Amino acid sequence: MSLDPDAFDVLTFDCYGTLIDWAAGISAALQPILSAHDVDIDDDELFRLYGRFEREVESGPFVEYHEVLRRVTRRFGNQFGFTPTNAELDRFADSVGDWPLFGDTNEALRRLSKMTRLAVVSNVDDALFRDTARHIDVEFDEVITAGQVRSYKPALAPFEAAFTRLGVPPNRLLHVAQSVYHDVNPAGRLGLSCVWVRRYGGRFDPPTPQTDPVLTVPNLSRLADALLESRD
Repeated sequence: MSLDPDAFDVLTFDCYGTLIDWAAGISAALQPILSAHDVDIDDDELFRLYGRFEREVESGPFVEYHEVLRRVTRRFGNQFGFTPTNAELDRFADSVGDWPLFGDTNEALRRLSKMTRLAVVSNVDDALFRDTARHIDVEFDEVITAGQVRSYKPALAPFEAAFTRLGVPPNRLLHVAQSVYHDVNPAGRLGLSCVWVRRYGGRFDPPTPQTDPVLTVPNLSRLADALLESRD
């Protein structure tokens, strides 16, 4: 399994779900709020509802991601018949900076940064990403957030901003992501090469993307291995 690193000028990464353990972070922050209101659901149901509520909020008029998370929490309240307090709304929204990195993230990013430019294209706002970036060892060449472009993936605007800001044509950019819905499918619509990082196996995604990724890996360490093998 190898990939030609000379075919690309930059690697762009989704952040939450790819670099950050989105599932662990959301469960740790949201389950206690639900429990405080006598709501007992397992994580699979939690994520099913979370995905639906987040898509509903993000498909409406643009709001910053901190507010997206507050509105998602309110929708859980509507679903289960309780009213979350303002403190609970903020506690969940502010938790993003505490969502944990995957164990291989920093090591893989350090290895990859030695061979190419790295950037982030993420459905987040700048303030919340700064909280997350404190845990990441590398400095990205660019960080494109939904807050900057006023649009959430799977819309194409965040990817198009990456082309402009990084100064590379689409065929020289390799996008690395976990989510088929938010990243792999829209990247395919733009003709981007994409690495599908199956962090959660088949838990959250359809079995196959609409466009075949150039590489499918279980984690970022395997991606770094694939690129380094081609250099040897």
